[in-house]
Amino acid sequence: MARTSKTVITPRRQAKLYLAKAEQFLEEASSAAEHARRDAAMLNAIHAAISGADAVTVALAGRRSADPDHQRAVDLLEEVAGQSAAIRARARQLGLLLAKKNVVEYEARLATQKEVTEAIGRASRIVGWARETVQQARL
Repeated sequence: MARTSKTVITPRRQAKLYLAKAEQFLEEASSAAEHARRDAAMLNAIHAAISGADAVTVALAGRRSADPDHQRAVDLLEEVAGQSAAIRARARQLGLLLAKKNVVEYEARLATQKEVTEAIGRASRIVGWARETVQQARL
């Protein structure tokens, strides 16, 4: 059964706004990690990656996911990717981060330092890639 996802038509020029959000979340993730607030660091890293993906899909396709299930942002990124292996790789990275979201929010355990380091690393790569994509789109 095909999944339907809620997307929103978004002016391409707004990609910069989603990139700014991604960069803010990433800065907060790093700050939280420096102060041993690991769960806050994880969630901010995840949200940085989601906003980075939104920046890319807005820049390339003028759409972003508005579905409450963040996995749909991965699906939209894959749809926008077409044959691009680079975009598909970033979609996989986002999916790996999203897999940690429920663990950090709802399970009765704290995030480990290793998880935080990996999450911030993945989010940093996604946000850096989003920055390049938005700049290349010349919006």
